[in-house]
Amino acid sequence: MAFLRLFIKHKKMKTLKYILPILTLVFLASCSSNEDPILDETTGLNFIKSLSNTEHDVEIFSTKTSLQQGYNDIYLRIKEKATGNYIENATLTWKPMMNMTMMKHSCPKSSIAKAQGKQTLYRGYIIFQMAENATEKWDLTVDYSINNTSYTVKDIISVPASPKKNVTVFMDASNTKYVLALIDPKEPKVGLNDFKVGLYKMENMMSFPMVENYMVKHDPRMPSMGNHSSPNNTDLTFDTTSKMYEGKLSLTMTGYWKLNLMLYNNTNQLIKGEAITTTNDSSSLFLEIEF
Repeated sequence: MAFLRLFIKHKKMKTLKYILPILTLVFLASCSSNEDPILDETTGLNFIKSLSNTEHDVEIFSTKTSLQQGYNDIYLRIKEKATGNYIENATLTWKPMMNMTMMKHSCPKSSIAKAQGKQTLYRGYIIFQMAENATEKWDLTVDYSINNTSYTVKDIISVPASPKKNVTVFMDASNTKYVLALIDPKEPKVGLNDFKVGLYKMENMMSFPMVENYMVKHDPRMPSMGNHSSPNNTDLTFDTTSKMYEGKLSLTMTGYWKLNLMLYNNTNQLIKGEAITTTNDSSSLFLEIEF
């Protein structure tokens, strides 16, 4: 009898040896399927504002802590109010508008597309060429469609002034108006920086098409340090992939830098700006960086 009890105990132990791992796998699989964390696709972005209608909240995010005068990298997502779900398939357009005392105008902007590698985020950029003030404000209209149904949202957005000149508006000899905006470097460093600007022509108050195949010469200077320049800068030429003007910017020390510019058209004619000489210490076309 003792042998029989020992035999039965051995068989039970052997059976449990195989059953326990199976139960563990089933338990883990069940937990995984029911408790998977939801990926927050806005990690690393800053919430700016929601634009709302009766069906949706269109949430605005940015890489900066707020929108500001100049170039803004902007992300949008659409939240369905009834379910709390975010829309994965929508088509969006937008219209930023500055409401001035005597007139209204828009600004340079991109189209909106699904952000790379994201399911619910849409991405584009807007270049606000002027800041808000006490009586003149920007608003943003977003038109979008979901399953062939059209919607719109609109509200005032805050666009304070940039602490340094990162966008400039100017005219050429024929009174054609341009907007030129600093895009990179976003975080300047001592050494050689990627230098990128966007250039747009004002066709009318609502249309600001991109200008292609011009060229921008630049001469960075430190006015507080004898107006010295820096080595190894390369001029900005139009990049057909990014649709921006790209070059290299050499910053030899921290502090305030004036980025003196000269803009040439596609026939190598100088449109705006002047060279720095012993008798001219600044160009009329410039941007600013301080770090």
